[in-house]
Amino acid sequence: MVQRDEVDLQDIIKSRKAPFFLVLDGVQDPHNLGACLRTADGAGVDAVIAPRNRAVGLTETVSRISCGALERVHFIQVTNITQTLKELRDGGVWIVGTADGAESASLYDVDFTGPVAVVLGAEEKGLRRLTQETCDVVVRIPMMGKVECLNVSVATGVCLYEALRQRRALAT
Repeated sequence: MVQRDEVDLQDIIKSRKAPFFLVLDGVQDPHNLGACLRTADGAGVDAVIAPRNRAVGLTETVSRISCGALERVHFIQVTNITQTLKELRDGGVWIVGTADGAESASLYDVDFTGPVAVVLGAEEKGLRRLTQETCDVVVRIPMMGKVECLNVSVATGVCLYEALRQRRALAT
């Protein structure tokens, strides 16, 4: 396992005007985690949050696939994702979950310009029920073809770059 210095979630919330988080609920594949870290770095995410148990940890494969992003993006492993989402919400962070069959808004209908956490679920299973219920809104990525869902690392790219598109508009 790759060792990292611990970072405090509250420090990130308090030190940023509009903190930007990626929360991964149980990603198992080290290639997917590495790709998500790489995308998070490219999109300007302040920290990636993942559970300590029932998820892949920081392995050499994750480090290699992240292409250096692991050294630049804060990675926080937590005991309880639901409690962490509540802590984020208490800190003023809007929690946006994703689900294939979400009846609610499209990803493109959500405002990502403030403090936000984008939450994606595990391969094949998606968000766990309690995680989904803790989100402020659950959105879907519009799918026009025959496939029902995207790989978690691809979905991460779609979601984070929509958020980045909106967030960059504020800076100009």
